[in-house]
Amino acid sequence: MVFFISAKRKLWFAPLLALSLSLASCGGGSPPADSPGGDTTSTGGKSITMTGAGASFPAPLYQKWFFEYNKKNPNVKVTYQSVGSGAGVEQFTQQTVDFGASDVAMKDEEIAKVDRGVVLLPMTAGSIVLAYNLPGVEGLKLSRQAYVDILLGKITKWNDPAIAESNPGVDLPDADINVVFRSDGSGTTGVFTKHLSAVSPEWKQKVGEGKTVEWPTGIGAKGNEGVTAQILQTEGSIGYIEFGYAEQQGIPVASLENKTGNYIVPSSESASQTLAAVTLPENLRAFIEDPEGENSYPIVTYTWILAYANHDDADKLAAFKEVINWSLTEGQAFSEELGYIPLPENVVGKVQSALDTIQAQ
Repeated sequence: MVFFISAKRKLWFAPLLALSLSLASCGGGSPPADSPGGDTTSTGGKSITMTGAGASFPAPLYQKWFFEYNKKNPNVKVTYQSVGSGAGVEQFTQQTVDFGASDVAMKDEEIAKVDRGVVLLPMTAGSIVLAYNLPGVEGLKLSRQAYVDILLGKITKWNDPAIAESNPGVDLPDADINVVFRSDGSGTTGVFTKHLSAVSPEWKQKVGEGKTVEWPTGIGAKGNEGVTAQILQTEGSIGYIEFGYAEQQGIPVASLENKTGNYIVPSSESASQTLAAVTLPENLRAFIEDPEGENSYPIVTYTWILAYANHDDADKLAAFKEVINWSLTEGQAFSEELGYIPLPENVVGKVQSALDTIQAQ
């Protein structure tokens, strides 16, 4: 379930945001399995319940998909727990869920730990944005050096010359910058720090990349939900979140300098430009560290559902495949309205081919 909040109500509602989204992720977004209507022929009348856990990045879209699918197929109920990519990979590896989810594709050594085998299914894509709470300041532009230095703790004031240089005519306040980062193991952090390491040798040497890193400055919050809530209630803050969360809450986001020196506003269009410059390999693992293209937004990622290659429950597997196929086709229509990028047709075809390889034991 996705919550929309008017500008007048946004600030007082912020402390409840993470809790509300968390409740939705634990099943509040799905109607009961005995909801009226819908097509139940796919399960032969059997009730199928599945649980997934992982990345908060795609959580609003996954919850929307599973809610809508359940309305059409009341006998199939899927709940999704937004716990972060790190926890999602761990639960998937321990086989305590029916599927996992991560914004960073599993590495070979992680896959080797799963005796049932792993199939990686990219389901959607989106931008990671720098959202900020700075009343009266709109259209903020940040150069690559500026946003790296903010996150390194080297730029501490909003009116610093390095920021002012890219924002002529903007009245930047003499106020402290409050950085907000992910405190949990996060694929969003993994993608974001991979980009920072690609554009800044200093960041790569001092901090590096990973689902968890030692942040030089700032305050931590759990999940995209928690970072969003912290930004909403902290004036002078800036933090990295998935574009859809900023879009849904009306939080301003910075235009970032890309590889060609252009300042790009995050949007479905600019993210699509980024994906167009990337060829998805046969193993469906693509890492977009610093994309080419004059109009490419610089921080875009696919996000993956982690599926078991072998199943011992043929009915559950059949239902899983139908849910995923529906999400890849009809479900893509919900992507853009929630701030995600619909998958190109050629990518959908590759994912469906990978899905077909999953078998019942």
